[in-house]
Amino acid sequence: MFTVRAYAAQSPTSPIAPFAIERREPGEKDVHIEILYSGICHSDLHQAHDDWGGALFPMVPGHEIVGRVKAVGSKVTKVKVGDFAGVGCMVDSCRECSACKEDLEQYCERGATWTYNSKERNSDRLTFGGYSEAIVVEERFVVSIPASMDLKAVAPLLCAGITTYSPLRHWKVSPGQKVGVIGLGGLGHMGIKFAKAMGAHVVMITTSPEKGKDATRLGADEVLLSKDADAMAKHALSFDFLLNTIPVSHDVNPYLNLLRRDATMVMVGVITELDPPVMGASLIFGRKHLTGSGIGGMAETQEMIDFCAEKGIVSDIEMIAMKQVNEAYERLVKNDVKYRFVIDMATMDA
Repeated sequence: MFTVRAYAAQSPTSPIAPFAIERREPGEKDVHIEILYSGICHSDLHQAHDDWGGALFPMVPGHEIVGRVKAVGSKVTKVKVGDFAGVGCMVDSCRECSACKEDLEQYCERGATWTYNSKERNSDRLTFGGYSEAIVVEERFVVSIPASMDLKAVAPLLCAGITTYSPLRHWKVSPGQKVGVIGLGGLGHMGIKFAKAMGAHVVMITTSPEKGKDATRLGADEVLLSKDADAMAKHALSFDFLLNTIPVSHDVNPYLNLLRRDATMVMVGVITELDPPVMGASLIFGRKHLTGSGIGGMAETQEMIDFCAEKGIVSDIEMIAMKQVNEAYERLVKNDVKYRFVIDMATMDA
């Protein structure tokens, strides 16, 4: 074991503050990563405040991790010392269930081991995340990052990126399709970029007229105001796919009315509540699909990174120093960020 500096929450009401944690010495299949950048996800805020229940303290948040490989075990083949590597939302799984055998570790039937706020498999040791100097992860759960990429803006790809890329790929979004991205935030801005890079005609669907200009800058071909009944009626029955990123209670029935026959709307907002309930008619007339999607497996996450490198895609970020993390959390509550905070871990001494 070795000790590294970190920032942790000690309780649901305590600020994120300096803390020391222990990491394991790298085993033969492990990768020791010196963390350079750590993105801040909305889930960091919710977990640290125990908004979802079941929080484990002390908690070192952070699952959008980019760094430099400092050491590797004797059987590691994916990366070498000096390479750049990333770690996302999970660091282990059972490896044996049908999901894991199909490279869908995120749906591990025995439960994935999350990068933080989880326990190591067959142990009571807590996992600690990216608000720290270093992390040690088995190579299966590490992605290789090309040195040509803007590393600091790569970090959010490990969560916001793969959360939006995975459903677009799974439902085979392709050139010529009409794709709607509902909600413009950390997830929505990546959905626009990916759908556009996949060749789709992209429509940003929002309640806020002021977001239209930024949506166009990000690659949207059109902007549809969901509060405009006439505009919604003109787009009825015309979408091949909808990516719904709204994380709060809302009525999905008007969006389902936008779908073509046999088309799909995918929910990626974890804490979304549907209010009012889904009307049967919204699905029955047109044989439409309402479903959900999580992050991708490790093979798909590497595919996503390679796709981003090829297409020149990264997240829109605001860099902060480590000491600004509590202020960033306050701003997250107000949705005051375009579109993802990233911590420069070199500022831990600042």
